[in-house]
Amino acid sequence: MAKHIPSLKERINDSIRTIKDFPKKGIDFKDITTFLQNGVLFSKYIDFLAARYAHFHLDYVLGIESRGFIFASALAYKLQCGFVPIRKKGKLPSKTIEQSYALEYGSDIVEIHVDAFHGSKDAKVVILDDLLATGGTAAAALKLVNALQGKCIECSFLMNLSEFDELDSKQQFLKEAKVFSLLDC
Repeated sequence: MAKHIPSLKERINDSIRTIKDFPKKGIDFKDITTFLQNGVLFSKYIDFLAARYAHFHLDYVLGIESRGFIFASALAYKLQCGFVPIRKKGKLPSKTIEQSYALEYGSDIVEIHVDAFHGSKDAKVVILDDLLATGGTAAAALKLVNALQGKCIECSFLMNLSEFDELDSKQQFLKEAKVFSLLDC
């Protein structure tokens, strides 16, 4: 009988630990630090993403603050294209444009430098983050790309938190963007 060889997806999923009741009671936090500590597995994930996006000849890989920076900068390096951070309001030093998005109780704002694409119209980009929950931050990031007249090939996430799939905000985002996630949690 053939021995089962775990797929990359299975190996990554198994490497992510769940912390019960963090940061507050009732939340099961998906801790990716255990995945990131496995250099071989992290490298294979970046190789997987590079193979997925290589034929698009991307101009930039965008990372959403802060865990998105980890994946986006590594992928940009691998694809030899630019890395662009999408940050919370007030964190970027030069002229920015901003986009607000709704939170469970209130709102927040993300920004991007106005010259992030060096004035290039139709810059081909991918947006990366660690997880897709309600879709609010990712939708705001996509609006920033559109405001700079970039072309978002895909929004890519390590994990999709399926418990939020029925939220109106997430449904709207999924209609507006091409979305990929390796894991459904």
